[in-house]
Amino acid sequence: MKIKVLRLGHRIFRDQRITTHCALVARAFGADEIIYTGEKDTETEKSMNDVTKRWGGNFKIKYEKNYKKILKNWKGIICHLTMYGKNIDKIKIPKKDLLIIVGGEKVPSEVYQLSDYNIAIGNQPHSEVAALAIFLDKIHKGKQLKRQFRNAKLKIIPQEKGKKLLDRNIES
Repeated sequence: MKIKVLRLGHRIFRDQRITTHCALVARAFGADEIIYTGEKDTETEKSMNDVTKRWGGNFKIKYEKNYKKILKNWKGIICHLTMYGKNIDKIKIPKKDLLIIVGGEKVPSEVYQLSDYNIAIGNQPHSEVAALAIFLDKIHKGKQLKRQFRNAKLKIIPQEKGKKLLDRNIES
């Protein structure tokens, strides 16, 4: 099952950290790719590509000007995370390729119509980063919390206190 995240309406000045955090969560919690729309941001792309290079995996970040093109060409299930949707605990999502939409600026009403599921993590205002993390955790039934990447140059060694990092970076 392929999982992609579509981040709508990225604005460089306002959303750089939120979009980066959506990408970090997507990567760590089992998505294969994040596609963002809005303003093209090569710094965010560079940052995420660097994270993947150092921490492992095959995660991709891509820019697409037109979100409608992605929605209309998607062959799997489209899940839009919104506080206006049906509660996640009341939805059974088929095990097919998933496109998970997280908003940025005002989400166009068309997104609600083109989505197979409009899913609420809760019906209160909250962060799209939190919603994405909870959604991916539920989809993967918590297994991604123990995720390790074989091609990682850096690996955290869990400690009760302090920090320990294994650095396999052998670049000359």
